Amino acid sequence: MSRPTHVVSGPYAPPAATRELTVRSADGARLYVEVHGPEAAPPVVLSHGWTCSTAFWAAQIRDLAADHRVIAYDQRGHGRSPASPACSTQALADDLEAVLAATLAPQEKAVIVGHSMGGMTVLAAAARPRFREHAAAVLLCSTGSSRLVAEALVVPLPAGRVRTWLTTRVLGSRAPLGPVTPLAKRILKYATMGAGSAPDMVEACARVVHACPRAVRHDWSRVLAGLDLEAGIRELTVPTEVVVGTADRLTPPVHTRALVAALPNCVGSTELPGLGHMTPVEAPELVTGRIRELAAAYAADVTIEEGA
Repeated sequence: MSRPTHVVSGPYAPPAATRELTVRSADGARLYVEVHGPEAAPPVVLSHGWTCSTAFWAAQIRDLAADHRVIAYDQRGHGRSPASPACSTQALADDLEAVLAATLAPQEKAVIVGHSMGGMTVLAAAARPRFREHAAAVLLCSTGSSRLVAEALVVPLPAGRVRTWLTTRVLGSRAPLGPVTPLAKRILKYATMGAGSAPDMVEACARVVHACPRAVRHDWSRVLAGLDLEAGIRELTVPTEVVVGTADRLTPPVHTRALVAALPNCVGSTELPGLGHMTPVEAPELVTGRIRELAAAYAADVTIEEGA
């Protein structure tokens, strides 16, 4: 599996993994997995979003790997995980369970972090036995559980049938994204990032997103268009925190507010003024800080209780 295009220097350049492995999901799909940091350190599992890859988490991995075991994987069809004909929320949940089983010891607890489709992966897996075995706490970044197309603000029109129809076609387009040009970066910034995003942030995100094969982008857009994971919210009983940018056009704050209202154990909610959909890249220190806080508050407590 060849490494996708990404920036090669600066804070958003992916660090080299301590080890790499291939994990088989329930249907045999192969998943590329990276492990960073000390093997004996508290684990954190990172699940990226639609059209992204492990490279999206570069800033979090670089910081956390100093004193955490960071596990990041490519969703099927993304990054270095081959495409699969099975594209569904069940497949997302199967894949996360497979990664947890392959990288964590029995009963070992981790903070699980999901961005966008990665957060939807967490909701899809919330009732699964292996997820419950391994989840100490969860951070959901820029995500939602349903009505993604109807609530998206990518098309600058009033809410309604016309906007929903146009949004479906924009997000589900089969057209190639092409090379990362100045125009391409402007379009991506408008759709996915806040107006104040620095050029290095936009460059990093554009290279990750443009590396996603167009067929994969289209196939998963259809899954997201019909998403309904309302039941998954009620099943997510571990301590859960949510983060969203107020300028997020793909999963605007209405989704986060709905999550906060429905989560059984919401321990925090942060709306970041002026930030867009790519919160782990746009606010790397804050997102990493939230992960550290969850690990210290909940993963450490579990370890102490189990060792008592």
